[in-house]
Amino acid sequence: MADIPTPTVLREHAEQSYADELSALRAVDDRPRPPQWKLSPWAVSTYLLGGALPDGTVITPKYIGSRRLIEIAIASLATDRALLLLGVPGTAKSWVGEHLAAAISGDSTLVVHGTAGTAEEAIRYGWNYARLLAEGPTEGAIVPGPVMRAMRSGSLARIEELTRIPSDVQDSLISILSEKSIPIPELDTEVQAQRGFNIIATANNRDKGVNDLSSALRRRFTTVVLPLPDTLDQEVEIVESRVRSLGASLELPADLAALSEIRRVVTVMRELRAGVTADGRTTIKSPSATLSTAEAISVVTSGLSLAAHFGDGAVRADDVAAGLLGAVVKDPVQDAVVWEEYLETVVRNRPEWADLYRACRDLGD
Repeated sequence: MADIPTPTVLREHAEQSYADELSALRAVDDRPRPPQWKLSPWAVSTYLLGGALPDGTVITPKYIGSRRLIEIAIASLATDRALLLLGVPGTAKSWVGEHLAAAISGDSTLVVHGTAGTAEEAIRYGWNYARLLAEGPTEGAIVPGPVMRAMRSGSLARIEELTRIPSDVQDSLISILSEKSIPIPELDTEVQAQRGFNIIATANNRDKGVNDLSSALRRRFTTVVLPLPDTLDQEVEIVESRVRSLGASLELPADLAALSEIRRVVTVMRELRAGVTADGRTTIKSPSATLSTAEAISVVTSGLSLAAHFGDGAVRADDVAAGLLGAVVKDPVQDAVVWEEYLETVVRNRPEWADLYRACRDLGD
């Protein structure tokens, strides 16, 4: 019987996607490393921000923005203080956290995804109830959570959307970050963190239903605020880089060299986000949605798929129009008015955007 080929995964972890770069950095990295770190702080920053190695290897930038912010984040993780990446949705908090874990621990999979239903067991530990009933409370009956596993191995644990987790569950982190241990009263023992253990958490303050962090918990984090890109060119570069990567992983047969629509999509997002046109002459209303860089990436990737499968491979205005409409109009009443006004007062008056205006108008007819 012939072997059936194993399908490739839809999304590789950072340490898998960039294994060659991490290996190249380890080969030339002769600087001091904190306990259990796979790379030195210098090499971690090079991995995140990009650069050329002495052997000619080019490290692609994973984060385009302030070098100092990344250096502060790495320096914090080299101490016993946890790191909180804060910012509006779409500022690459999760992306940065994943790549920090991949570079420092070689494993970005020890992660808790915070939701309103996240229980304390997800952070500490649970029980295998079949074994618990059969054997009583034993070491073998414990099901360790990602944080406990990271403590045992001296690795980084990630907690995504910390402010989505109920406040009483959040506060279970206080003793972990202070005592660096998790007590197991049922066994009259505890799990103590090995050197190298730390936590990277992400949070934003734009979602409805956010549970603010207590002052006691916030004091145990070094907070680094990741801003939206400063300039249009910087945001275009970020979107183009991510779309190129996503297009390759999804094997979209589109012409990546012809992504001229990126600048228009990013311009629309930035103008609606700021409430004023790029030239500063026209004030416009902002929609209820957070028009982040992540939204622009989603719009362009969707347009890339449309162009690849239903067009000639070149992304055009009609490929991105539907994505723009879906990104902007989250509230069908309020946002629809904002989008209509933007189309008529801004897009319509730009002759070079006539095709985008027609494509957006065709969707409304």
